[in-house]
Formats: sequence, structure tokens, C-alpha cells
Amino acid sequence: MRELTPDDFTYALENTRVVHPPETRLSTFGTSLLNYHLVTEDMDSANLSRVREGSILAEKPQIISPDQMAKLALEGFGEKGQQYADLINRHAHKFAILKYGFRMKKSDIRCYDVHESLEQVVGRVCEDVREKNDPLAAVLTGVDDGWEVCLLKFMFDMVHSSAEGNLGDLRDRGLL
Repeated sequence: MRELTPDDFTYALENTRVVHPPETRLSTFGTSLLNYHLVTEDMDSANLSRVREGSILAEKPQIISPDQMAKLALEGFGEKGQQYADLINRHAHKFAILKYGFRMKKSDIRCYDVHESLEQVVGRVCEDVREKNDPLAAVLTGVDDGWEVCLLKFMFDMVHSSAEGNLGDLRDRGLL
């Protein structure tokens, strides 16, 4: 596989679609196992689609305290960094940041080709996912050369959509 150019990277980001999103958000107090099904189209062959299936382990989010943020802001920074750290410390009660960890093993990826159009394959994969009734399963479409970028975008979108609920759970338990 060739190295992606910045344009390839942008193209992959812009062409990632979640066709069947997970029914639940990432867990606040435990790990979540996301099962993805990424369908791409071979650009050199008509009616040839590629399906990649695998799992992404989303680890329990960690709370990053304002003190930790201030220390992070100071690594490699000068006076302006110190001023920013001081600002964070003065307004510490307003900050809540969660750090999510992800693990994806290449060995967990199953890939197969289907000699049908992207739309047909996506429809069949969505049906299969619905039948399995997995609340953390997702069906995506994306770009074949940049398929890993598509997965990264999906992971970041999951964090974004889960963060508010995760922060609420932490507040409800008095952890923030």
C-alpha cells in the first residue's frame, strides 16, 4: 500500500460515513468493544467492494485534572505557557477533560471482497448487523486506500458523541 498524501488523508476524512451507528455510547466506567464493518469500493474495478471487519477496544475514560493540564501545558513552553497554566489553575472548577484510550489489533481484522455494488453490500452488512443485535456495532463506508483514516475518524466521532454523557455520569457520582 502506498503512503497517503495530505489530500488522500483529507479525502478519506470527508468520505467516511456512518451508515449504521452504534446504539449506545462509550461506557463511562468500563471498557467498550466497538465492532466495526467498513465497506469500501475498489476504484479500479466495477462492482467490487471490500469489507473489513474488526474490533476497537475503547478503554475507560480517565479524568485529566486541571493540575495535570497545567503540567502538560508547561512541557516545552515558556512564559506564555506559564500564563496559560496560571489561567487554568484560576478557573480549575470550569474544566473537565476526559482522556480515552483505544486499542485496535491488526490481527483482529477480517477482510473480504464482494463482487457487488457498494450499496448492495452495505445493505446486506446492515441487515446482518441488525440481526446480531449488537448495540456497539457500526457499519461505515469509506475510502479503500485510506481505510485506517476512516476508522480513526469513526473513533474520534464516538468520543465526541459520548463525552457529554460520560461527563454527566461522572458528575452524577460526584467525581467531577
